[in-house]
Amino acid sequence: MTAKPTTHAPATPVINPVAQLNDAFRTNQTDGRMIATAGVIGLGPDALPAILLAVQTFDAFTPDDDPYGEHDFGVLIWANQPLFWKIDYYDRAMQFASPDPADAALTLRVLTIMLASEY
Repeated sequence: MTAKPTTHAPATPVINPVAQLNDAFRTNQTDGRMIATAGVIGLGPDALPAILLAVQTFDAFTPDDDPYGEHDFGVLIWANQPLFWKIDYYDRAMQFASPDPADAALTLRVLTIMLASEY
């Protein structure tokens, strides 16, 4: 009997369910709130739309800024200005932290965009 080589399909990376929800919120701006700090607003009227687009299309996640694979933090440079964005998880009443960020029915996401100096 001749052994046949076994072929395996490449493993599909397991995507963190929190990361999936964060990416959907960040790219579609639905089912959550987005906040820009006074420093970001102070960059001028053309800044916010451009910065929002940069946040929506962000995909430069690294183990340094995304150690848990949740896609909840990013660093951007806009007009030579370092910016951070961060997603936090609240209960639907926005009174407490979400009991389970992986459950969209229990969680309201809040994305804050800030100057690095405001962190």
